[in-house]
Amino acid sequence: PWETALKDKGAEQSWQIFKNDFHRAQELSIPRCKKLGKEGKRPAQQSQDLLVKLKGKVELHRQWKQGQVSWKEYRNIARLCRGEVMKAKAQLELNLARDARKNKKGFYSYVNQKRKAKESISPLMSNNSDLVTTDEEKAEVLNNFFASVFTGNLSPHSSQVDGPQDRDQGDKVPPTVRENQI
Repeated sequence: PWETALKDKGAEQSWQIFKNDFHRAQELSIPRCKKLGKEGKRPAQQSQDLLVKLKGKVELHRQWKQGQVSWKEYRNIARLCRGEVMKAKAQLELNLARDARKNKKGFYSYVNQKRKAKESISPLMSNNSDLVTTDEEKAEVLNNFFASVFTGNLSPHSSQVDGPQDRDQGDKVPPTVRENQI
């Protein structure tokens, strides 16, 4: 079939025909996952019946706000849902811990979800006493500071103290503690 399809065609045209047929065959034979929308996303521990109960709780909350349902009724459903979510989460964590050796990817993906986001560095003071807020400027200030450790050019904001140190106290008397201070 290729000989007849590519007969009397140039190299470029033959390549285009082959490429199009190959991509068409690829699309038909390789299964692909469809992306789920907002409706399809749910935490791993929540089953379908738990999701139905949670939607019922939301509906009861709306009705309670409108005065159609009593507070006690809503509170009972909310407590029930909270308890079931906690049980489902505990069961998921138990299964992950039990299967951690077999299913490392699932375990580590769950652990990585629990990590907190990195916080940014607070504003810094540059050498000329300006407040630096952008990430690039902060990187430059930190780079200059760390480079000054090796070059010996200390910034004016260093913690160096002028004057006598511990070695040379001169004629100063060491501080003493009197009884009335205690």
